[in-house]
Amino acid sequence: MVRPVVDTELCTGCGTCESLCPDVFEVGDDDKSHVINEEGCNGCDCQEAVDSCPEGAISLVE
Repeated sequence: MVRPVVDTELCTGCGTCESLCPDVFEVGDDDKSHVINEEGCNGCDCQEAVDSCPEGAISLVE
């Protein structure tokens, strides 16, 4: 199973990932995206979130 990871050094908090996969990602008080549910990719297209991140801050790892 793959799980999403956000590189907070690259993340600008644009919210694209949260809009695509709200059960997986959330922009926190620090204006960075965070994974709130590693197993949530079963209910959305996390690959689309990876591909849509303008900063390339999201990856899927095994």
